[in-house]
Amino acid sequence: MQEVRREIDRLDRTLVRLVAERQSYIEAAGRLKTDRQRVRDEARIEDVVQKILDQAAKDGLNPNIAEPVWRLLIEKSIAHEFDVFDKKHQK
Repeated sequence: MQEVRREIDRLDRTLVRLVAERQSYIEAAGRLKTDRQRVRDEARIEDVVQKILDQAAKDGLNPNIAEPVWRLLIEKSIAHEFDVFDKKHQK
């Protein structure tokens, strides 16, 4: 069990690095967009989720894990992007 937990911890550290990298692109998008209405893009959300579900099927990730995790990640990312956008445009 210790080895399993050690590997889970290792993967968690990798996931944090990857999510941090993803966040940097969310921040770039928030700085680049000129219209606040474009921060939330429903078509893009569904496109991302579908791509994730397709990849999950290929890699054996249960869609009941993949979809809610990514939807939450997307929602939190959008909220962060709004913060970045608003800070940029307060000046």
